Amino acid sequence: MPHGTIRYWAAAKAAAGRAEETFAAGTLGDLLEQVRRKHEGNATLLGVLDRSSFLVDSTPVGTRPHGEVALEPGWTVEVLPPFAGG
Repeated sequence: MPHGTIRYWAAAKAAAGRAEETFAAGTLGDLLEQVRRKHEGNATLLGVLDRSSFLVDSTPVGTRPHGEVALEPGWTVEVLPPFAGG
């Protein structure tokens, strides 16, 4: 399984208590499942993940099903919580 880094920004970073973590995952869906398991007691982070958008290697995921978004070796996933303002 390819290894890579998940980076947390803004509210996700505050909730996770760190800027990034490393995991081994083949799809974005697999990765997010692992993150949820690892942080299952952190309701704040889990809530932020539910509202966030994601970039995989600088490409927006958009509405694609997370289980269909493949992660290549050395991947980077950015967690982008919604930002206030306008």
